[in-house]
Amino acid sequence: MNKDSLMHAPEFVIKPRSHTVWEKQCVRLHCTVSGWPDPRVVWYKNNVTIDPMAHPGKYKLESSYNVHSLEINRCDFDDTAQYRVSAMNSKGELSSFASIVVKRFKGEVEEALPMPRPSSTDNEDGMVSEYGITFDTHIVDGFGVSFGREGETMSLGATVIISPNLARYQPEVQWYRDDVLLQPSKWCHMHWSGDKATLTLTHLNKEDEGLYTLRITTKSKYETYSAYVFVRDADAEVEGAPGAPLDVKCQDANKDYVIVTWKQPAVDGGSSILGYFVDRCEVGTTHWSQCNDTPIKFARFPVTGLVEGRSYTFRVRAVNKSGMSRPSRASEVEAAMDPADRARMRGTSAPWTGQIIVTEEEPAEGVVPGRPKELEVTEATKNYVVLSWKPPGERGHEGIMYYVEKCVSGTDSWQRVNTEIPVKSPRFALFDLAEGKAYSFRVRCCNSAGVGEPSEATEATTVGDKLDIPSAPGRVIPTRNTDTSVVVSWEASREAKELVGYYIEASIVGSNKFEPCNNKPVKGTRFICHGLVTGESYVFRVKALNAAGLSECSQESEAIEVKAAIGGGIPHASPTPPYGISVLECVRDSMVLAWKQPTFIGGADITGYFVDYREVINGVPGTWHEANVKAVSDRAYRVSDLKENRKYQFQVRAANMAGVGIPSLSSGTFVCEEWTIAVPGPPHDLQVTEVRANTLVLLYKPPVYQGRDPVNGFYIDIKEADAEEEAWRGVNEKAVLTNYMKIKILKEGETYVFRVRAQNKAGVGKASEPTEPVLAETKPGTTEIVVDVDDDGVISMNFACSNLTPDSRFVWSKNYEEITDDTRITMATSGEKSKATFNMLAEDDIGIYSCAVTHTDGASSSYTLSAEELKKLLEISHDHKFPIIPLKTELAVELQEKGRIRFWLQAEKISANGKIEYVFNDNNLSQGEKYKMNFNKDTGVIEMTMESLLPEDEGTFTFQLQDGKATNQSSLVLIGEVFKGLQKESAFMRKEWHRKQGPHFVEYLSYEVTPECCVVLKCKVGNIKKETVALWYKDGREIKGDEKLTFTEGVLKLEIAQISKKDAGVYEIIMKDDRGKDTSTLNLTEQGFRDLMNEVFSNIANSSTALKIQSTEEGIRLYSFVSYYNEALQVTWHHKDSAIAFTDRIKSGVVGEQLWLQITEPTEKDKGKYAIEFHDGKGGLKRTVELSGQAFDDAYAEFQRLKAAAIAERNRARVAGGLPDVVTIQELKALNLTCNISGEPLPEVVWLKNEREIVSDGHYVMKFEAGKYASFTITTVNTTDSGKYSILVKNKYGTESADFTLVVTEGKGDLGVTSYLTDADGNVIIGSKSRPTTPTERRKSVTGKKMQKRKDSVILQKPPEEKEGKKKEEKKMEDKTADKKKAAPAVASKVGKQETLQQPTTTADEAKPDDVPTSEKLAEKPQTNKGKNDQDE
Repeated sequence: MNKDSLMHAPEFVIKPRSHTVWEKQCVRLHCTVSGWPDPRVVWYKNNVTIDPMAHPGKYKLESSYNVHSLEINRCDFDDTAQYRVSAMNSKGELSSFASIVVKRFKGEVEEALPMPRPSSTDNEDGMVSEYGITFDTHIVDGFGVSFGREGETMSLGATVIISPNLARYQPEVQWYRDDVLLQPSKWCHMHWSGDKATLTLTHLNKEDEGLYTLRITTKSKYETYSAYVFVRDADAEVEGAPGAPLDVKCQDANKDYVIVTWKQPAVDGGSSILGYFVDRCEVGTTHWSQCNDTPIKFARFPVTGLVEGRSYTFRVRAVNKSGMSRPSRASEVEAAMDPADRARMRGTSAPWTGQIIVTEEEPAEGVVPGRPKELEVTEATKNYVVLSWKPPGERGHEGIMYYVEKCVSGTDSWQRVNTEIPVKSPRFALFDLAEGKAYSFRVRCCNSAGVGEPSEATEATTVGDKLDIPSAPGRVIPTRNTDTSVVVSWEASREAKELVGYYIEASIVGSNKFEPCNNKPVKGTRFICHGLVTGESYVFRVKALNAAGLSECSQESEAIEVKAAIGGGIPHASPTPPYGISVLECVRDSMVLAWKQPTFIGGADITGYFVDYREVINGVPGTWHEANVKAVSDRAYRVSDLKENRKYQFQVRAANMAGVGIPSLSSGTFVCEEWTIAVPGPPHDLQVTEVRANTLVLLYKPPVYQGRDPVNGFYIDIKEADAEEEAWRGVNEKAVLTNYMKIKILKEGETYVFRVRAQNKAGVGKASEPTEPVLAETKPGTTEIVVDVDDDGVISMNFACSNLTPDSRFVWSKNYEEITDDTRITMATSGEKSKATFNMLAEDDIGIYSCAVTHTDGASSSYTLSAEELKKLLEISHDHKFPIIPLKTELAVELQEKGRIRFWLQAEKISANGKIEYVFNDNNLSQGEKYKMNFNKDTGVIEMTMESLLPEDEGTFTFQLQDGKATNQSSLVLIGEVFKGLQKESAFMRKEWHRKQGPHFVEYLSYEVTPECCVVLKCKVGNIKKETVALWYKDGREIKGDEKLTFTEGVLKLEIAQISKKDAGVYEIIMKDDRGKDTSTLNLTEQGFRDLMNEVFSNIANSSTALKIQSTEEGIRLYSFVSYYNEALQVTWHHKDSAIAFTDRIKSGVVGEQLWLQITEPTEKDKGKYAIEFHDGKGGLKRTVELSGQAFDDAYAEFQRLKAAAIAERNRARVAGGLPDVVTIQELKALNLTCNISGEPLPEVVWLKNEREIVSDGHYVMKFEAGKYASFTITTVNTTDSGKYSILVKNKYGTESADFTLVVTEGKGDLGVTSYLTDADGNVIIGSKSRPTTPTERRKSVTGKKMQKRKDSVILQKPPEEKEGKKKEEKKMEDKTADKKKAAPAVASKVGKQETLQQPTTTADEAKPDDVPTSEKLAEKPQTNKGKNDQDE
């Protein structure tokens, strides 16, 4: 095997591993390194070379058979560090890292160990103590910005002064290019002469371009010096040919396959690069062979057909239409080997003998390999597709090879690609595929035993470039730097996958010739272009590139004159120190720090921060250590590898393009112990923006330490800057969820500070560090964001700033997060103005937009795009895109006098040059007899009138307006029912106009119902005169002589006092005179009459009184009064919300204006709510009363009393026929008097003479026959019979008496028996000379005094006081009467009074105007003029 084919860069077979040990213990780091030639191994501690001679007995280095070790004896705390082992040979360099942590028993300090020496921070000069000597390092006579050309040699050198000067002391000298450590090679040589460091670049290529840094390191301090080296293309061998590609590298090398990558050149020679050719050269030869027949545009190419075990180098050439470029620098050597075989060969630990013996085990015969695994398409372009897979698990010990098959998607035809020679590598590149077609692939394994089964097929893959060329970079901003350089910054490409970097080009204004500023792509978005001519004006543009190619050029920047910026440019302005270091989170072995931005950032934006830390032991600070080698961009950083429960201090330095600034003051001492609190830590990075007189916006970042639960809100505190700590007060009562808040409670001229607290479910955490004091004022020249909609409807936000600096740039944000995606907003800056244009404004754009200007005194503003504002802007945009003539009113139609039709609209704004087209059914109309048009240019009213509408006028009317660019139109559709209705209304109005030329009705005949339920027919007339006559008709017959017919003030009325069914009919009134006549008709039949009656019924219902309860002798009566009753009124009585079915026991009726419901003999079932419902054809009306509880009990008790009184009144004893007052009779005559007696039970009858009872004997004959007739006969009257006679009748219900006086005179002859009869009126008929022949005649002829009718036995109830007095008097009289009866029973015959039961009375409360006293309901009873009544209690 060729020896050269085994040359390869160092590789760690076994890497050193980290250790944690106790103090005073020994530790050993070891590793196994392979590589050819044998690598040189160097050990580093914290990037400082370990020199065992400088620390006798401390370190021991050993190397044996590729095994290298570092042993550290008796570890102490200073040995805690990161250790690096570097292996380097001619093929390259590789490093591996391991950490050693030395722990100390708590509280244990070895007395024999010296106390830590004061650290450098205790010395103002910042020097570190070493060997007991303090060194001070300065780099002088440094190298400047250098320019070279490909193929030339360049040396960079600087003088280093180290004091004091020790003869044998040598610092560590390191050279970096773009932060990558350089190693000695044939391309670069390094030399240290004791006071000067030199780097020689032996053969410049564009790969050598970059920022070179010299770093001189003593024990724990270093000094750096940097400058940029530019390498320009060598002259092309063919005029117009492109520059050479660069950075050719090999990737994914295998047995017969490798992928070659490179970067495109900045110079294309004036015409587009057509593609690239890849050349290869086997190590040990000088012959270069071309790998591809046709140029490829992709900066990546798979090279196949390599010979296993041989090593190759590669180069690339570019070609355009003018010719071929120079070849690139050759790549590093790459061996064609299986990675597994290479690892096995590198892993041998036997010493090198000069021979490599490769042995293979005997293959297992008859074993066909299995299926390949994990087949996938790793790369696909329009030129090739790369497959990769893993070998099968079943393959025996025999080597295997592979066949690749392809299949066009949609078919089932598999075709073998490598039919002749199977491939050895598990990777394969397929060429000559049809672009745009989709393929599937599979792989088979083969060996001497046969071909195995195919693998699983891949998904269909379409042949074509998957990687797109980047989009053009955004806005380019040049700013002054020095008198030969300009700082160029730009916006990154929005769409750039796998971005390689950017090329910057410059052109002198007016030359139209661009030259590259860099020949090696830069990855940042800021670059210093050197080598410019002082005083010339330049414009710049930028291109982005990836493997797919170079993007289009960005827009050219504004021109800038090359001259030194104020202050001398960036090289003379590094940032001031950061400050306000605080801890955001702490765990066992790390802390998260935060700090505030420097007050002065220098001449350029800060590119990052460096953090240093040192341990504090017993109050004595230790040595500073670097926490991060690479700058961090955020103002927060986690310092790792700390020791638990140890105390630390920190310092931070800021860096920009000018360099790294001086470190900050040391922070306070923090203990590294894990936080276990439940609440969150403090927020950090507070920033204040948009400061105004009364408002500002506070931005902050959430805490790093979340606590037990996630953060769910923030509280903002405020206080005056000079106020005490107790003056902190909250701004918001409810936690906000956003990382920003607008504060609106400021007082102008006051200075404030702010802080923020975060909360989670557990509570509110520690407050953040306060902000710097902020003065609430609106600075002069402050501007706000202005939203504009241009004539094309494009919506943009505009912000202007007049106090820009050369480094200022506008930063647009949405919801205070910088906008980096231009899919929705495009930003552009010109001079002092910046514009953010919405690409297509939609709901996704709702939010708060802000713009801040860097390198100013806080110029910023914001604009809130709400849903309402969005809707408004879209409307304005639409109006600007499609300008229209605004209309106050759309096209409308109205009817004018005589039924004339007017079409009209009004334009809000139209000039005198405006034109109007009148269109009907797509036909233009013109002025004429039918159409009258008018355009009032002062008011904007456009109208067209027509006298009438004909059937052919049905259709669409349109007014088309044009005023310069603006147009508009409005249409009115008159078809179908709409047209017919308008036509009918027009004809009606025309007819009405003619009707109103004579007497006419202004208001047609209608009716009105008065509260008294009187119906008034009325109408209103107009245009009348003296001769005008009004005639009323009903059902065609004229109504004559109606005195209620009135004709005043144009109103005619006809009153119907008590309307009934007979008043139904059709009423008509005719107005006429010599000018014409008009008729109005009112149909009051059927439904019309029903509607009228319903209104009458409604009035009656509304006049009804509330239902009242009245007790009667039959039961309980409910009643209500109405002001007027109509027999057609329908009412319904309800009991418990159900209609009452009337029976003999429950009846209803009407008496006058009283409507009543009679409940006879009420029972418990009759309790409940009663209602009377009046029906008026609509909702009706109900009056209700509750007959239950006490109301029912009182009514029922009164009913029982009245019922008993009525029974007593009906059944008491009565003298039905009257007796004469005086009877004069001659003696010796016979006297017979007869009267009627009634009562149940049958009364007892007693006759009295002079108040003494008379018993029947021969002289007095007293009879009581048939229970009706009581007769009194004196057989022979004599003078002794003269006296007062009485009849007394009585039963259990009462007593009644009747008296007469008998006067006996001397006899004058025999007159016979004298009988006295009473007539129907109670007159006594006495026998006389002229006796009537018949009883009737006798009654008529009888002379005597007419008897007085008896008084009504019903007595109105006395007032309570009078009643009580009356009762007492009657009680006394009863007592006296009882005493008399006991004393002299015979005296009872003297009682001539009527005894009755008390009759129903009406209380004073019931005796109201709308109530009827009970006494009025009872019939009058006749009684004699002598009868008297006694009230029984």
